[in-house]
Amino acid sequence: MKKIGIIALALFMQHISAQNNRFVYQVTMKPDAENKSDIKTENAYLDISAEKSLFYSENRYKRDSILQKAFQGGGGRGSVSREQMEGVRTNINYSVEKDKASQKTYFKDRIGRDLYVYEEDRTLNWKMSSETTKIGDYKVQKATTDFAGRKWTAWFTTDLPYQDGPYKFGGLPGLIVKAEDDKGDYSFDLMKNYKIAEIAALNQFGNTLKVKRSDYVKQQEKFKADPVSFMQGGGGGAFPPPPRPGGGNQNPADMRKRMEERAKEEAKKNSNPIEL
Repeated sequence: MKKIGIIALALFMQHISAQNNRFVYQVTMKPDAENKSDIKTENAYLDISAEKSLFYSENRYKRDSILQKAFQGGGGRGSVSREQMEGVRTNINYSVEKDKASQKTYFKDRIGRDLYVYEEDRTLNWKMSSETTKIGDYKVQKATTDFAGRKWTAWFTTDLPYQDGPYKFGGLPGLIVKAEDDKGDYSFDLMKNYKIAEIAALNQFGNTLKVKRSDYVKQQEKFKADPVSFMQGGGGGAFPPPPRPGGGNQNPADMRKRMEERAKEEAKKNSNPIEL
């Protein structure tokens, strides 16, 4: 009977670990270095399966779904209203995938039309603290690390059996419930979690380019410095295509000018990135 009980417990634990879970984090950001009072808040998902995890913006997922339906319906991007797209604006355009078997972390971000993917080449060296507290229903323990130009404090719980967390964070003895940098510019707070049928499949519009992290940084800087030349083919990418004709004829030179102004304005608003 004892052996049967052990087998039943093992099968139960296997079943639990095989389930897919979604952890919803509230992400608070101050992306504009010159205007720290401009605080952005949005939700992001950390989907975890037995094989991998995926961290991405809730609005990014909604936006991709709207565009996917528009293209499937034959209307293309031009059939999507400005109001629809405004409603799903996001400051989290990237996604982070962690492969459990290889212990590798992959960062994906769009620059122009192309999706850039790199393998994270820096390790997270956590300093464990004996300090504990309670956040929500969870007893949590403190850990700190220096990563990508910021000092981070994380609070993790062993109540949730995942060595994972939001963004690129993970590798602690439990799930990260809260992470924040010492300047108060970025924080991730676990709000809720629930079971899901499967991990989300994010739409990958355009080309997918696998590069080194240093190459991604160079392309990003190049795009910020001169978005128009990048759009015209000088940087391996381009802006997403403008709405198709139907809403009135638009002068290509005017469109390019507007795109340049928009890109520079976006760059200014994102002058305090999560990685310095």
